[in-house]
Amino acid sequence: MDLGLKDKIALVTGSSRGLGYATALALAKEGCKVSINGRDEAKIKSAAEKLSRETGAQVIGLAGDVGLRNVPAQLVAQTVEAFGRLDILVTNSGGPKPGTFESHDEANWQNAIDLSLMSHVRLIRAALPHLRKSSAASVLTVTSYSVKQPIPNLVLSNSVRAATVGLTKSLALELGRDGIRFNSILPGWTETERVGELMTARATANQTSVEEETRKQSEQSPFGRMGRPEEFANAAAFLVSPAASYITGVMLNVDGGMYKGTF
Repeated sequence: MDLGLKDKIALVTGSSRGLGYATALALAKEGCKVSINGRDEAKIKSAAEKLSRETGAQVIGLAGDVGLRNVPAQLVAQTVEAFGRLDILVTNSGGPKPGTFESHDEANWQNAIDLSLMSHVRLIRAALPHLRKSSAASVLTVTSYSVKQPIPNLVLSNSVRAATVGLTKSLALELGRDGIRFNSILPGWTETERVGELMTARATANQTSVEEETRKQSEQSPFGRMGRPEEFANAAAFLVSPAASYITGVMLNVDGGMYKGTF
């Protein structure tokens, strides 16, 4: 299937590694021109060069922390300056700190809100004038299956990401007449650096090993394993593409069946 992504312009945040990087790679393979973003300038420049080498696509690396107030608008402006327009926005960021409710002070809550809610708000707000000019405008927010099935020791993520899902659905309804589609992917446990860090935290808390915690978590999927980043990225590339032109307001689980609910 031709997804219709050739020469589309995409900005993918939180993409120096993990799900964001895999998504940028999938889009570049489909012929998109891609801006990627990460907090570390050296790492994001290296990631951009690697993507360009592997795919032959035009890729630029933009440094900046999307949790900071002014960075999202800067990233959108830099993308439009480099490529002339914007068709696709994938709003992704690192997750909040793990921990129980009583382990977090107000500063941790505010940081989680800035990182996992306001980064989406600010990126979308900055992108809207450009997306309104596109004939294939699409926004994908990256959240977590925890919005449907809370994950132990991740109260910040469980709480704040749910607000992003509410935002995504609201914007799908508000801005559909403008020709802009809004969807979210709710990934489950996937083999990324972020998940490795969470497994390490669990192993420390439970006095076990990373391997044991990974095994226990993998058993929650009917497949008996965690997902691979490219499996998430394949779904993401389809959802943002013109091939999915009548799909909006969808909260898609890409979790290997880890979410046990019916709806």
